[in-house]
Amino acid sequence: MDLPVVAGVDGSEESLRAVDRSADEAALRGAPLRLVYASLWERYEGSLIAQEVGRPVEEVIARDVMGAAERRAHQRRPGLVVTAAVLAEEPEAALVNESSLARLVVLGCRGRGGVAELLLGSVSLSVAAHAHCPVIVLRGRPEEPAVPGRVVLGVTEKGACPAAVRFAAEEAALRGVPLEAVRAWRRPAHTTAGHPPLSGAPVPAQEEAAEALEEALRDLPDGLRAQRRTAEGPARDILVDASRDAGLLVVGVRRRSGRFGPRLGRVAHGVLHHARCPVAVVPEPV
Repeated sequence: MDLPVVAGVDGSEESLRAVDRSADEAALRGAPLRLVYASLWERYEGSLIAQEVGRPVEEVIARDVMGAAERRAHQRRPGLVVTAAVLAEEPEAALVNESSLARLVVLGCRGRGGVAELLLGSVSLSVAAHAHCPVIVLRGRPEEPAVPGRVVLGVTEKGACPAAVRFAAEEAALRGVPLEAVRAWRRPAHTTAGHPPLSGAPVPAQEEAAEALEEALRDLPDGLRAQRRTAEGPARDILVDASRDAGLLVVGVRRRSGRFGPRLGRVAHGVLHHARCPVAVVPEPV
C-alpha cells in the first residue's frame, strides 16, 4: 500500500500552510496526498438550519474549504495524486485514526477556532501526542518565508529514538540539506563557577553527551552531511534556540501503552510551544 501524507484542513490560514507543506512532503516522497476535514457539525448544527439549506451549514463550508484546498495542492505540485475526506468526527480522533495508515501528518499550529494568544492549538497538541506516525506541526509565523535550512535532531537525556534519527536523516537527504544532531548537557549541581574543570577539560556530562551523539548517529546513510553539537543548558532552551535558523526540528517521543492523557515528554511539549520553525514529532514504541 502506498501510504499517503495527510494534512489536516479547516479553512484557516494555518491549515493552508499545512496544505502547501504536505504537498511538498508528498511530492518529495512520491506519495499521494490526503486532505482531511473533520468536524462534528451534525451534533452542533440545528435541524431547522439543515432543513433550510438541505445540508448542515458546517458541511457546506467543509465542501467549499476542501475544494479550495485541493486546488491549492494541485497548483503547488501539479501531477500530485490528491484525495479528500470530509468526516463527521472530532478532529483529534479523526486525525489520529488517519495517522495509522499514513506516512506523515502535517498540521498548522492553530485552527480557525484557535485563540491568537494561545501558543499551540489543542488539536495539534493532541494529535502530536497520540499519532501513530510522524507529525509535523508548522511552528513559526505565517508571514515568515519558509527556511530551506538544516534539519535539527534533538538527542535527549535518554538518547535519540531510532525512528526519529531515521526520519531526520530522510528529511535532510530528500531536501539536500545538512543534518545537525544536538545534545544538551547539564553541569552537576555541586560544580560551582569557582571550581571549573582543570585546564578547560570537558566535564564528564559533556563527554557523555558527545558519546550519546556518536551512538545515535552511528547508522546514518553514507553521503549525508551530519554535524554533532553539544551545548550546556536545558534541552528545551537549546533546541528552541537551534530552531531559529533551521528548516525543521525533529524530536522523538517514546509511547507507553496503557497510559492515558498526553504522551509527550517535557522537551517535545516545550519545543512544540516555542520553536521558531516546523517541528516533527516522531513516535517510538517501547
